[in-house]
Order: sequence, then structure tokens, then C-alpha cells
Amino acid sequence: MASITIRNLDESLKAKLRIQSAQHGCSMEAEVRNILRQVLVPPTVQSDFADRVHQRFAGLRVDSLPIPERQAVRNPPDMEL
Repeated sequence: MASITIRNLDESLKAKLRIQSAQHGCSMEAEVRNILRQVLVPPTVQSDFADRVHQRFAGLRVDSLPIPERQAVRNPPDMEL
């Protein structure tokens, strides 16, 4: 396995990395490996459309979506002449 050293890393970026790795329950080193893997390794072929839709909207908070006002029901056309 190869290793790298990152110099001149901004302290605020390091702090964000520390927080994110703690939230994910792993070390900062493991978090960096996961980030690099997500960015550099091409995604695998997804099984079906429903899985892709689910992944696309997984982070969306449904409660925050606007609900449009209901409109009055239109009267049906008069078919008698």
C-alpha cells in the first residue's frame, strides 16, 4: 500500500474532516480514503431505475417540499345541445 503526506492543509479543513470522520465513526485517515475512493473510483453499474431514483433523492427532506394550494374542481362540460 502506498502512503501520502499532505502539507499546508488549512486548519479549518482539517477540523471539518475530523468532525465528519467522527460522525461516520472512523479515523480521519479512513475518512480521507473513503472520500478519495468516492471521487476517483468510477461508480458501479446500478441494478435498476428505482435504485437510481432512490439514491438521487436519498438526502432530500420530504418535509421541506412546498405543497401547492389545491385548486377548485372544474365543472364538467355540458354535452347536451
